[in-house]
Amino acid sequence: MDEAFSIRGYSVRPSWIKAALLFGFWFAIFWPVYPEMVNTWLNSSNNSHGILVPVISAFFIWNKREDLLRAEVGSSSWGLAILASSMVLYILAYAGQVAVAARLMIVTSLIGLVLFNYGREVFGLLKFPLIYLVFMVPVPVSIYSLVAFPLQLFATKVSHFLISLVQIPVYREGNMLYFVQTQLEVAEACSGLRSMVAFVMLSVLFAYLMQGWGRRIILVASAIPLAIFANIVRVTGTGVLAHFYGGDVARGFMHKFSGMAVFAFGFVLLFLVYWLLNKWASRNGE
Repeated sequence: MDEAFSIRGYSVRPSWIKAALLFGFWFAIFWPVYPEMVNTWLNSSNNSHGILVPVISAFFIWNKREDLLRAEVGSSSWGLAILASSMVLYILAYAGQVAVAARLMIVTSLIGLVLFNYGREVFGLLKFPLIYLVFMVPVPVSIYSLVAFPLQLFATKVSHFLISLVQIPVYREGNMLYFVQTQLEVAEACSGLRSMVAFVMLSVLFAYLMQGWGRRIILVASAIPLAIFANIVRVTGTGVLAHFYGGDVARGFMHKFSGMAVFAFGFVLLFLVYWLLNKWASRNGE
């Protein structure tokens, strides 16, 4: 693995020292964007899943360590093109204060760095954990706000219908549900978008562990309706409880607990889809 190779007259001698210098330099270049991104992970519940992504990617890279030691080291001019363009875009995005673009360049530049310095075979082993790092980039607030409101209204309408089915008097106005003794606001945090992003991240992880692109696509596609369904269950259940026990059930500890419980419920549903797809594949000899 320490044998020299060349590409268009450019001689490269991969080594652990070189790797440490390369990735240390790469890490240092993006240092200005790390603090704010980590702060978003820690303080924004919409993006708290991002802190787990580097750990998950590191785990999959570690699992490939033996294959990496046996892999043939090469180089690719495509890697240089990706690396160079990523650095140019990073400078422009950072200067223009476009945070999401600057953060995305962390991932694309790392892909280019690996591809250029270690070649396609090494990149082939690492492509999933490297691309998976995209999920660590916080979703911009503008996109959340744009998507969250329609989801709020949809959850409110469906929950209003379901609550009415069990003979509980309720009146809907926008994203508000009015009961006899209290009222319930389906806020942006209750839109289900937070769970949707986390479910898509988990579904991609499960899909990687599956065989067959058809089943993988089905699993990832199922994450969105499952997240919407789980959120409707949460809003409907909260509405029913609010009717009997007052609006306090929608605030404080109960609100946080219901969010965690419904996320766990959605995770079980997602895992059930994963299990059913694998079982169906085994029955058909795939």
